[in-house]
Amino acid sequence: MIIQLKKNIATSEKEAILNKVKSLGYKTTEVKTQQGDYLVCIGKKEFDLRQLGHMAGIEDIHRVSDDYKLVSRKWKVNRTHIDLGDGVTIGNGSLSIMAGPCSIENEEQVQQTIGHLVKNNVRIMRGGVFKPRSSPYAFRGMGVEGLKMWHTLARKAGIKIISEVMQVSQIEAMYDYVDVFQVGARNTQNFNLLDELGRVDKAVMIKRGISGTIEELLYSAEYVFSAGNEKLILCERGIRTYERASRNTLDVNAIPILKEKTHLPVVADPSHGIGIREFVDPIALAIVMAGADGIIYETHQKPEEAASDGQQTLNFEESEALIRKLRKTFDLRISF
Repeated sequence: MIIQLKKNIATSEKEAILNKVKSLGYKTTEVKTQQGDYLVCIGKKEFDLRQLGHMAGIEDIHRVSDDYKLVSRKWKVNRTHIDLGDGVTIGNGSLSIMAGPCSIENEEQVQQTIGHLVKNNVRIMRGGVFKPRSSPYAFRGMGVEGLKMWHTLARKAGIKIISEVMQVSQIEAMYDYVDVFQVGARNTQNFNLLDELGRVDKAVMIKRGISGTIEELLYSAEYVFSAGNEKLILCERGIRTYERASRNTLDVNAIPILKEKTHLPVVADPSHGIGIREFVDPIALAIVMAGADGIIYETHQKPEEAASDGQQTLNFEESEALIRKLRKTFDLRISF
């Protein structure tokens, strides 16, 4: 059960509600976010909601059977959309396109990528400055100094930034220079990191774990929400299966399932999903037709020279062609 409290609730009113809920055999956890104040109530005893609904200080009350209560669609009629400012939103009924290199490498690369995005009216650039690599000897990013350089150039062009945060200590250093914190597949169940991201007033995109279930992804989002941050985006990026013909197995099924289970925006990553450049296009179009709110993929001026993941990265010509196809496919989808 979720109780949404009124914004100016009196202390005496809140105490009365807490006492009533306790008397019904429910344990309460108070959650305060950028959007509102909630009481998440856990218990098994059935009762008539009207026993609580009439009480002063209650805005709304919802019975939610899912264990991931706050991110569940069962209590929120309107879908969540993320406003990044300057007219850039995710999950508002349009298709959000996010593109950029796997790794931020140098100023020239950033300028060229921004030019490509501006030309194609793409407002969100992805890129890693801290890279979790399987090999400790691979390029592991430019760090905060690279992020500052990227931020300066992006702001001049009206481009928003999404970049991966790997540990709690990086959050404060990155805060002023990102619009969306990305939680990568290897950190989806790093609960200390999720808790801390729940305390910041910035959007957070959580990627599905390498072998994670849909339910585990929703629980990860619940960690962030319950710590105070409602600005959440879920990302399907492929899971590890026994199949070796592609890098991962993109779970297109997850997109409509997540859209049914949660009110949060759902995006997907075809670059990591399949890991093979020539197949990114058809997977990306399948993602759109499956109902995703957005797509995030990798592009680089010269993928064969990219510091990381060049084998799954589109060059600018391929990226431009994909953007046209994505928008046509989205128009087709909404015309059904």
